[in-house]
Amino acid sequence: MSDEPQPKKPRPGWASHEPQAADAPRGRNGGEAHDADGAPDDPRTDEAALPRTDESDGDSGTGPAPARTGASAKKAAREERRAALKARRTGWRRLVPTWRMTLGAFLVTALLVVGGFLLGYALVQIPAANALATQQANVYLYADGSVIARDGEVNRENVTLSQISEDAQHAVLAAEDRDFYTESAVDPQAMVRGAWNTVTGKGKQSGSTITQQYVKNYYLRQEQTVTRKVKEFFIAIKLDRNQSKDEILEGYLNTSFFGRGAYGIQAAAHAYYDMDASELDAGRAAYLAALVNAPSQYDVIAHPENRAFVEKRWNYVLDGMVDEGWLDPAERARLTFPVPKRTTHSTGMSGQRGYIVNVVKQHLTDNKIVDEASLDTGGYRITTTLQKSKQDAFVESVNDNLMDRLDQENRKVDTYVRAGGASVEPKTGKVVAMYNGIDYVKQYTPNATRRDFQVGSSFKPFVFTAAVENGSRTQDGRRITPGTRYDGTSERPVQGWAGPRYAPENEDHEDYGDITVAEATDKSVNAVYAQMAVDVGPDKVRQTAVDLGLSPDTPDLDGAGPSIALGVANASVLDMAQAYATLANHGKHTPYTLVEKVTHNGRDVALPDRRTRQAVSREAADTTTSVLKGVVEKGTATAAQTSGRPAAGKTGTAEEDTAAWFAGYTPELATVVAVMGQDPVTAGHKSLYGAMGLPRVNGGGAPAEIWGQYTRDALDGEPVSSFSLRLQPGADESQPPAPDSSGGPSSSGDPSSASAAPDDEDTDSGAPEDSGSSSDDDGTESEEQDSTGGTTTGSPTGGTGDGGGTGTGGAGDTTGGGSTDDGSNRDELPGPGGLSGALDGRRWN
Repeated sequence: MSDEPQPKKPRPGWASHEPQAADAPRGRNGGEAHDADGAPDDPRTDEAALPRTDESDGDSGTGPAPARTGASAKKAAREERRAALKARRTGWRRLVPTWRMTLGAFLVTALLVVGGFLLGYALVQIPAANALATQQANVYLYADGSVIARDGEVNRENVTLSQISEDAQHAVLAAEDRDFYTESAVDPQAMVRGAWNTVTGKGKQSGSTITQQYVKNYYLRQEQTVTRKVKEFFIAIKLDRNQSKDEILEGYLNTSFFGRGAYGIQAAAHAYYDMDASELDAGRAAYLAALVNAPSQYDVIAHPENRAFVEKRWNYVLDGMVDEGWLDPAERARLTFPVPKRTTHSTGMSGQRGYIVNVVKQHLTDNKIVDEASLDTGGYRITTTLQKSKQDAFVESVNDNLMDRLDQENRKVDTYVRAGGASVEPKTGKVVAMYNGIDYVKQYTPNATRRDFQVGSSFKPFVFTAAVENGSRTQDGRRITPGTRYDGTSERPVQGWAGPRYAPENEDHEDYGDITVAEATDKSVNAVYAQMAVDVGPDKVRQTAVDLGLSPDTPDLDGAGPSIALGVANASVLDMAQAYATLANHGKHTPYTLVEKVTHNGRDVALPDRRTRQAVSREAADTTTSVLKGVVEKGTATAAQTSGRPAAGKTGTAEEDTAAWFAGYTPELATVVAVMGQDPVTAGHKSLYGAMGLPRVNGGGAPAEIWGQYTRDALDGEPVSSFSLRLQPGADESQPPAPDSSGGPSSSGDPSSASAAPDDEDTDSGAPEDSGSSSDDDGTESEEQDSTGGTTTGSPTGGTGDGGGTGTGGAGDTTGGGSTDDGSNRDELPGPGGLSGALDGRRWN
C-alpha cells in the first residue's frame, strides 16, 4: 500500500468541480482510467457510472459548492452524456447505425412507400382503351357459318366468355395464371421472381397476373419501361375493383396475340384450326394457350425445329389442367399433340370474296342496318344468306360456259367479256348466290349490282304482266291474253302513240305477220311488244316493273315511251332476279335480302321487317309464267333445258350487243345471268361481236347455258317440282286476228268488230283480291282454274295437258323461232344494222 495519501471516496451526489476535457474518458471514480501500463481504460457504457450533477452537494460533507439546478443543469448533463457517447463511437463503430437510426429509417421508408402508393393510386386513372385493342375485323359468313372473308386492319373478333369453350378458358389459366380467380390483381412476389428469372437468364418473364397482362394489352402499350410497369400496377388494382374476374378474363382472351396475325382466341381458333372458339377441345386449346408465351416461335408449322419445346409447353398446360381439376387424367392420357393446319382457307378479298363484302356492306347501309362509320370500327359478325354450295356452283358454271372459252391473247374482244349473276329463292327473297366478276383484286366493279347495261328483251315479260294485271286491251278493244294476235311485221309503226313515230325492227328484219302473244314471246318479236306497251300504257308498264322488284331509280326506266318494252332500262342483275322471283312466287313480292343475322360484339343487331305483299295478281304472274315456259321449251332459250327441270325464262340482248341476258326460274329458284362487254382500260361499254369466236353473243347462248348448268347443280338432290299455275280466264283460248291485219291492231277503229264478248264478262278477273284466295305459299295448291292449263308444260295457248294441243298459239307454228340454220340460238338484235326508227335514233333491243 502506498504511503501517499489516498483520495477520499466521494459521497453520493458529489461531483468534481475541476474542469475536464470533453473527450477524456473517466474512470469509475471520476478520474482518468488507466490500465496496468498507465494507459487509459476503454470507455464503459454504463451510464450509471457517469457523474451526477443534478443532486445537492449538501450531503457530501465536503463543504459548499456552486449550485447547478434547473434547466441549465439538465442541459449540461445531457451535453455531457452526448459527449461521452460520442467519445465511445470511434472507428468502424461509427458506420453501424444505432437502433434509433434504424427505426427512424424504417419509419421514413414506410411513410414514403405508403405515401407513394396513395399518391400513385390517386393520380393514375384507368385510361381509354388503346386504338389497337379496340380494332376488330368484320367477319362475313355463309349461311352455314363458314367464313367468306374478314375485313379490317386487325384480325380480331371479340366474343363473350360464354362463346369460348371451358377447355379453352382453363387451358389459358393453366398456362398463364392458375390462381387467377383467388388472387389479387397484382402479385409482387411473382413480379420479383419474374424480374430475377429475367436477369439470371432463365427467360424473359413479366411476373404479371392475367389482370396486369390485360391492362397492358387493352389500355397501355407493349414497351418494357418502368413508367408503363408502374401504370400497369395501379390500373390493375383499380380494374380489379371495377370489373369481375369473368369480365377481365374475357377481355384478356380477346386481346391476346396468338400469332398468324390473329388477335383474340376466336381469330386464333380460325387461324390454326378453322373453327370457332366454342368448338376448341382440351388438346387444341392447350396449344393455343401455349402460343401466348411466344406466338411466332411456337408455331410448329412455321418453326418445326421448335416442336419438341412446344410439346413440352403443351404438356405443361395439360398437366396444369389436371392438377387444378379441370381435366380428367384419363382424358389427358388419351390426348395427342394437335398439329395445326398448314393453311386455312383465304379470308382476304380475292376471288368473289371482295365483291361479296362490298355488296353486303352496301346492303347493310342502304337498309339502315348498320351505318358506314360503325362498320369501319369493326366487330360485326355478318351471316349472309349466301349458300356456299350454290355460290361455288355459280362460279364453276361461269368458268365452264364462258371464261374457259375465252382466248384473250388472240382475240381482243375476249378481253372485254364480263359476267354477272344473282340467284334468289322466290318464297323467301334470300339471295343464295352471286357472281360478280373473275376476281375482285383484278376487276373491282360488282357485275351483279351495277346498273349501267340495258336489260334488252328480258324486260318484255313485265309488259305482258302489266297487260294482264290491268285488264288491258288492244287498240281495237280485244283483251290481251297469250292467244291475242298482233301484227309482227318488222318496222311497223306503233299505233295509238302520241309521241314521235316509233317503228322498231325485229331481229334480222324478219316479218312474222299475224302472231299470238305467246309466239311473239318465244321469238322475241319487237314489233308486237312495242305495240303492247302502248296498248297498256308505258307508265303502267313502268309501275308493274317496280312492283315486281325493279328499283324506281333504275336508269332510263322513266320516259322511255314504247321503247320501254324492248329493255332500254339499265337494271342490275340482282334487280332483275328479284322481279323474276316475284313472278315465280305467284305475284307475291318479298324484298330480297343478303343478310340472315348480324351481331356486334356478341349482341344481336335488329334487322328490318321484310313483309311479303301481293305485287300483282296471281293470275297475272302465273299467266306470264305459262308464256315464259314456252321460251325455254321451244323459243330462244332452249339451252336452259340443261337444268333438267320445268323452267320459265326470257332472253335479252342490249343495243349493239353490249350485253346478253337470260332471266329464268324454276318453282324453287330464280336466277339471272348477264354477259357484258367493257373495255378494261377505259371502262366504256364494248360490243361482243366475235367474242368466244362466235358471230355474236346473245341471251340464248352463254347466259342460258350458264343458267342451265348452275340451276341443275344448285338444286341437285332436291325433288323436281312442276309449276302450279292459275291462269287468267281465256288464257288458253285463241283469238281471231284483227279485222284488218294489214293495218295492225288499230286499223279497224271499231272495237265492236272484234270478238270480245266473252272477255267483257271477265274484266275484273285479274284483280288482286281474286289471287289472294290462295292459302298455301309453296305453290303446290290445285284450284278449280288450274285445269285450264295450270299444270301444262307446253305452250299455254295450245290447250291443256303436257306438250300443247291444237290452239292457234300452240307448238305447231315454230317458224322464225329461236334456232338458226347453223343451229345456234338467236335473240333479237342481228348486229350493227339492227333496229332502226327508235325514238331518239338509237337501236333498241
